[in-house]
Amino acid sequence: MKYDNVLLAHGGGGLLTGQLIAEKFLPLFSNPYLEKMEDGAVFNIGDQKFCFTTDSYVVNPIFFPGGDIGALAVNGTVNDLAMCGGRPLFLSAGFILEEGFPMAHLETIIASMSEAAKKAGVAIVTGDTKVVPRGAADGIFINTAGVGVINYIGNVSVKAIEPGDVVILNGTMGDHGVTILNQRQALSFDMNITSDTAPLGGLVEVILDASAHIHAMRDATRGGLGAVIAEMAVQSQTIIEIDEARIPVHDEVRGFCEVLGIDPLFLANEGKMVVFCSEADALAVLAAMKSHEYGKDAAIIGTVKERDRGRFVLKTIIGGLREIDLPSGELVPRIC
Repeated sequence: MKYDNVLLAHGGGGLLTGQLIAEKFLPLFSNPYLEKMEDGAVFNIGDQKFCFTTDSYVVNPIFFPGGDIGALAVNGTVNDLAMCGGRPLFLSAGFILEEGFPMAHLETIIASMSEAAKKAGVAIVTGDTKVVPRGAADGIFINTAGVGVINYIGNVSVKAIEPGDVVILNGTMGDHGVTILNQRQALSFDMNITSDTAPLGGLVEVILDASAHIHAMRDATRGGLGAVIAEMAVQSQTIIEIDEARIPVHDEVRGFCEVLGIDPLFLANEGKMVVFCSEADALAVLAAMKSHEYGKDAAIIGTVKERDRGRFVLKTIIGGLREIDLPSGELVPRIC
């Protein structure tokens, strides 16, 4: 379909996001780095390999149980660098502030970013600040970009996914999405669930040390695990089969989703990732994940089948097979 105007769903990480990128951006920005469509660009300067990425954060509300927009901005960019197989080094931070935004809120957010950067082992080395008139924004938007160094000997790329690969998830699904939705709509569900926002660079280092056959990694943010696996299946031109019963989900999140009629498979996460590795190394990678604070609930959730047009097949809890496509809309807008 053709659209005369941008929709919220164009920013949801699903089918419309892919169409927007493919039809509007890629034709004019086309180059070998961008065309790989990874979490960041990977390039060499001399003999050293680097990764570079950028992301913008517009989450609503800006403060939520487990974090805020500042921590989210740091962790999100750190994680995109880590998904390239890189060790995050430096970040930039750009702020778009609305006139009238409380200075106390800004101070809290900056302090949160500082703490998150220290925890992730990165430095915020440059930035920019703009202020727009009252009503021209929604309080605060943040853009972060990051650079990292890649020393891993393998090629971490969705194109490296092979039939026989095992799919491993580092923890529970839907925590961030449920937290944001509960806060935004003032639903007052009494839950112990908080956002899972976290820097995954340390976890990735442990994983890469455990195996020389890590083929691909991706953090399950907008669109959740469902959108990520569906996209990776198409990009790798393989059938990826996931066992729904093996996907870790907190009981409170599952109950929340059942009440509202939503699927945790498509809820955003901010501290969760999927790893594709060789079958021979799967147990070693799983053990390495479980040894880290952000991988204690890790589980093997599926396998890569034969090469095909690219399909995500979900083995349901009741034993059937369901083909999952990229979501066309956005389950929870402004989730990150």
